[in-house]
Amino acid sequence: MLRTSFLKSAATPALRQPMRHAIACSMIKPRNSLCFVGLQSKRLLSTSNVLCNDQLTVKESHKEATSLHHQETLEATSHLTRPGAVSTVPDMVRGDWVLFHPVYSPGELKAVEVLHRKANTLSDKLAYGLVKFARKTFDIVSGYRHPSGPPTPGMTIEELRKSGHALSAKQWLIRILFLESIAGVPGMVAATLRHLTSLRLMRRDSGWIHTCLEEAENERMHLMTFMTLQRPSILFRAMVLGAQGVFYNLFFLSYIFSPKACHRFVGYLEEEAVTTYTRCIEDLESGRIPEWTNEPAPEISIDYWRLEPNAKLLDVLYAVRSDETTHRFVNHSLANLNPATDVNPFALREPDMHVKGTKIEFNRSESEEYVKQSHELMRQSQP
Repeated sequence: MLRTSFLKSAATPALRQPMRHAIACSMIKPRNSLCFVGLQSKRLLSTSNVLCNDQLTVKESHKEATSLHHQETLEATSHLTRPGAVSTVPDMVRGDWVLFHPVYSPGELKAVEVLHRKANTLSDKLAYGLVKFARKTFDIVSGYRHPSGPPTPGMTIEELRKSGHALSAKQWLIRILFLESIAGVPGMVAATLRHLTSLRLMRRDSGWIHTCLEEAENERMHLMTFMTLQRPSILFRAMVLGAQGVFYNLFFLSYIFSPKACHRFVGYLEEEAVTTYTRCIEDLESGRIPEWTNEPAPEISIDYWRLEPNAKLLDVLYAVRSDETTHRFVNHSLANLNPATDVNPFALREPDMHVKGTKIEFNRSESEEYVKQSHELMRQSQP
């Protein structure tokens, strides 16, 4: 594989050195940031920089990622999600079956901006074109209309919906459920292929697998959350099955030939997701979705995002939009790296939403600098 002189130079060791075993990132980032919390061991970004001490326990990392109100809630509830459920892990804490827990501060939730990365290269233009084609196709299938102008002042909610200026709660759910059932595919495909490559070549993955798995899990939790609001029909499930079967195989083959183009495609796809959730939030806050005005947040979302016990569905939408913003930023940044040699800069920690929500990506030099900062933080955290 050909490399540019920049990639060959000695000025990029942070991105070219292999990473060791994974650790919990909560030791080096704020509690309200999106991080990986789990059963981990030490990991090195280089052969000389230890990321964390051996005394970090699962309980300590869990406390770093769990808000105070959730701890108080756990004291008053059972250990299982469903009382009386059978489990092979009797001491499992409710909500801890997932890979990580994104917890956002109020300021982070409001920091998200709708951004677009200009397609510069041929592969970028192809990826963006495919995303736009997929969106238009879904709009036609779902009956979504694009009104030619702004609504007339004084229109009722029913008139807004008939004219295509607003969607009903059911229409929003259909769009969200279909979007999330597809959005969970790329991360799992990428993680699977990189996992097999690591086994086949018998070398480390440099942290990419973890981030891809976290993305897939996060998108699946979005689907599980909105599934509690409405059970999809058999016809809808059949449409998802067909779309997923086609998309999985196409993305699988595409990732084999060009991982960078695939991550760019996902970055553009997440741009559309951020736009969708932003419009949904605006409609809900403006009173155009009265069915959801006082809708309480599903229990699964309170556990996952560590929301307040009295959280509403609007709080869930803000959290989901922040997740999609993270995927937008991460995938566009990964598309700027060499997937065969570069370290994933987000395997250890991620910027907060004030960065991810207002910046579309890290270029390669910024990713390298971010890895160096992680080195320094790890060194400072040592006793």
